[in-house]
Amino acid sequence: MFAVHFYENKTKVLNQALRSIPSVGEDIKIKGRKGKVVNVTEMDENTYHVYIEFEKIVEKNIASKDLGKKKRR
Repeated sequence: MFAVHFYENKTKVLNQALRSIPSVGEDIKIKGRKGKVVNVTEMDENTYHVYIEFEKIVEKNIASKDLGKKKRR
């Protein structure tokens, strides 16, 4: 078992005990967010730091904000 620490930029996102270490370029899903492994560094023989780049969140309901306004006559 390996202690794997997941980071986004310099922010720690998740710690997990895993049997296998993710490889660079692998697609991964953490806390409902899709991302890609950018870098993997070995700290100890059982501790690894995995750096992830998450996909940008796109807002789709921009038009629905205008529907909440009341119309004047």
